[in-house]
Parts: sequence; C-alpha cells; structure tokens
Amino acid sequence: MNYKRFSLGALWTNGYLFWDDETKDAFFVDPGGNTKHVRKFLADNDLKLKMILLTHGHIDHIAGIHELVNLVGDNIFIGSKDAFMLRHPSFELQELLGVSCSGLENFKEVDEGRIIDFPGYTIKVLETPGHTEGSVCYLITDKDNHSLLISGDTLFAQSVGRTDLEGGDSLKLEVSLRRLDTLQDSLHVLPGHGPDTSIGEERELNPYWPR
Repeated sequence: MNYKRFSLGALWTNGYLFWDDETKDAFFVDPGGNTKHVRKFLADNDLKLKMILLTHGHIDHIAGIHELVNLVGDNIFIGSKDAFMLRHPSFELQELLGVSCSGLENFKEVDEGRIIDFPGYTIKVLETPGHTEGSVCYLITDKDNHSLLISGDTLFAQSVGRTDLEGGDSLKLEVSLRRLDTLQDSLHVLPGHGPDTSIGEERELNPYWPR
C-alpha cells in the first residue's frame, strides 16, 4: 500500500497521501494546513490528485483544503453530520489557531457503510461520533487485500480525541471505541495526530479502551 504522511498546520495534523502505482491517481486525507510539500510530492512523482477524504470538520483538518480543491473539484468527502462544519468553519477555532479558512459548498456527504471505490483501493466509511457528531474512520483496503484504518481524532496511540469541543460527546465516543474493538488486532491505525498504532496495541495499552 502506497502512502505518505505529512504533518500539517498549527497542530501538526497528520495528513495522508495514498496513490496507485499503475494509474498514478492519488487521494489525500485531512489537509489540515499549508499543502506546499504535498503538492511538490505530487509533482515530483507525477501523481494526479483525484479525491480528498475528511475524517471530521474541525479547522485543523480542513484548513488547507482550498489549496487542493482546484485539483479535485467536488470530489471531497465528509461525514454528513459534520457537513455544516465544512460549509461554515468555526470562527472561534480559526482565531484560536491563527488560521483563516472559508467554507465550501461543493462536496459529498458520506454515512455509515458507504463504499468509495478508487483505483487500487476500496474505502469503507465507519461512523465513529464522539470527537465530533460526524466523525468517521476510513477502512482502506488495497488491491493486494492489505488494510489499514484512518482513525482521525477518534483514536490516537494510547489516547482518544477530546470531547469538549463543538460536537463532542464522551458517551458517543465510548460507543465508537466499542465499535473499533470489533476490529482485528493486526489492523494498522493511522491517527489524526501522533504516531501510528494498531488495534491490538490500543486494546492492550490504551486507558480509554472499553474493558
């Protein structure tokens, strides 16, 4: 599976670029800040960005989206219950992080179980509210049947996303973690902040994991 992590924006949000070797088509997850290094990597490797996936609507995950929208058009996906956050980014969070981001109107909303087909990949949407009402994880499987989970701010290495911001709900986050508890130990996890992990590691070490 071809992917590269970029640390973007004021909070070093993890953005992930995936691509297919045969078609050179690529998609990006969570453009949270200046994307100049992403665009350079695309150009240097002759990749064509065709799609953007958003795990949720907080400003530190969408702040760089306008730098890429001309490449993907409306092929931008976000959980339906966070769509309003993409249309009207939080002014308070913009002030807090010292960033400016205008809203988008042309994008696509996704819900539980949605399958997104992309050259070389199959992407399944898992609704995991708690950090925000419309937070989603993406279960990504490549053509060789290798899978990983993009967890956004639902799950971090030995931690979870905060629930005291807009749309947060600690009880819903607990339910979402119980849902992730059904996944296999070996599943690699790429979170919205911090280092990679796996479901097995979190099951063993995460103090927030359901017992």
